[in-house]
Amino acid sequence: MNEILTQEKSIYIQIREMIENDILRDILLEEERVPSTNELARLYAINPATAAKGVNLLVDEGILYKKRGIGMFVATGAKRQITEKRKKNFYEDYVKSLLAEAKSLGISRRELITMIEQGEEK
Repeated sequence: MNEILTQEKSIYIQIREMIENDILRDILLEEERVPSTNELARLYAINPATAAKGVNLLVDEGILYKKRGIGMFVATGAKRQITEKRKKNFYEDYVKSLLAEAKSLGISRRELITMIEQGEEK
């Protein structure tokens, strides 16, 4: 969790995304303890309630769970769940609009695939 907070989106959302990113990168493993809200608050010089709000989003999604008196832990299957959620969001946020724009410009499927392949080469 060495990322820097920005003004682009709410801090609690950034906290949630940082924890998700650490899970995806295997920095935080399943059944491993995550930093406490107080640790996050100190690390990023934010209000503990803000850190808690980001952590609680992950609890609500089943990504993290609480062990009473010990702290928050990464749930079994969390990495898979985050990956599936982000793939769905990627499709909704990027692929649908890409396909709509390609259609409006008369770009064929083959042309679109060629453009993507050319982009991978760079």
